[in-house]
Amino acid sequence: MVDNRSDDDSAYLINQYPQVKLHINQKRRGFSANNNYGMAMATGQYLLLLNPDTEVKQDALKNLIDFMEKNPDVGLCGAQLLFPDGTIQPSPRRFPTFGSTIARRTPLRRFLKNSNLNKRHLMFDLNHHHPQAVDWLLGACLMIRREVLTTVGPLDEGFFLYVEDIDWAKRIHQAGWQVFYVPTAQIIHHHIAISDKHFFSRYMWLHLQSMMRYVRKHLLPPIPFLAIRGNSFDIWRSSNK
Repeated sequence: MVDNRSDDDSAYLINQYPQVKLHINQKRRGFSANNNYGMAMATGQYLLLLNPDTEVKQDALKNLIDFMEKNPDVGLCGAQLLFPDGTIQPSPRRFPTFGSTIARRTPLRRFLKNSNLNKRHLMFDLNHHHPQAVDWLLGACLMIRREVLTTVGPLDEGFFLYVEDIDWAKRIHQAGWQVFYVPTAQIIHHHIAISDKHFFSRYMWLHLQSMMRYVRKHLLPPIPFLAIRGNSFDIWRSSNK
């Protein structure tokens, strides 16, 4: 477990359980960096990323493991996320397009909330009663196969916060693995969604910056002269396809 400079008694309480490995950051780090540190310490066949604002319902983790055991072509899977009132969160998503990015990450989103662009992105047409292959899942609860982590690599730490889960799923798909939504495993997610509620906020700008990185990385064609000039992004990209 990684404590990201929490300002409560979390580290003290965790230290009461000697079986838990705890690392306390000297400075605050991003979502990707913290999860990558934790995954590097882990030794299991399956690794679970679980947000602190979640509650695990009975047999949820067992159901995820059982699903992975029965489906060796699945590299990454995620639980069904529920709001505290029991309603389903739209956690399975389609990959972003230029249209969905405009509908969700610009001031026009207030007019496009009920648009087909937004509904398609959020997979409103999905059947939530059966496991299904999807493009990507919210990072609140993700289980990855160690073999996949070894071959595809960890989360991209160039995403400080947000969109790292989309990029990870994209790379997993590109490596020939499937990504699955497993509604038989349920997790309550106390989803605050700060970046969705306040456009002119630090979190919204972090989200926008991360989406711009994703667009450069996956939606735009490579620009060779940037690599010649030593642009760090394209050097990273060319060595991590």
